Amino acid sequence: MSSTTLDKEEDDDEVREEDLPKMKYLRAVILEGLRLHPPSHYVLPHTVVEDIVLNGEYLIPKNAMVNFMVATMGRDPKAWKDSMEFKPERHLGDEGEVIDITGSKEIKMMPFSAGRRICPGLGLGLFHLEFFGANMIRNYKWVPLEGDELDISEKQEWTAVMKTPLRAHVFPRRTIN
Repeated sequence: MSSTTLDKEEDDDEVREEDLPKMKYLRAVILEGLRLHPPSHYVLPHTVVEDIVLNGEYLIPKNAMVNFMVATMGRDPKAWKDSMEFKPERHLGDEGEVIDITGSKEIKMMPFSAGRRICPGLGLGLFHLEFFGANMIRNYKWVPLEGDELDISEKQEWTAVMKTPLRAHVFPRRTIN
């Protein structure tokens, strides 16, 4: 086998950028993770430019500072059925509703903020999460440490992180020559 044939076979064996749109469940898992555990629980505060009444009941006066509780929105039982359960299927168009995370239609979750102040790195961030995740799953076998319980509770640092870091044995799925 020639060197170029071997290289071609290895290239075909890797996850490529063009493969990602076919990995709908992977994207659904990432979105569900961002819904339940957004990187930040709050976005930068906003200032109200004029008096506004919400739902005909609540007056928010001009110059008031408003902050959006991103994590609470993503876990709201009024917006999400079984809101505290990890269900990636809710992000699949055929099996669940298509969730808009940009805020252009409605806001049910906003891990990257929404509207005019949405993070300009949203597309790149999602791409990196998908690409990195796909390659980590493809190339390595993940085995939990015996006796370790998965704890997904959070603590606040610069962003929200796992209170108890995930620990696993990681093995290459194939030997690399």
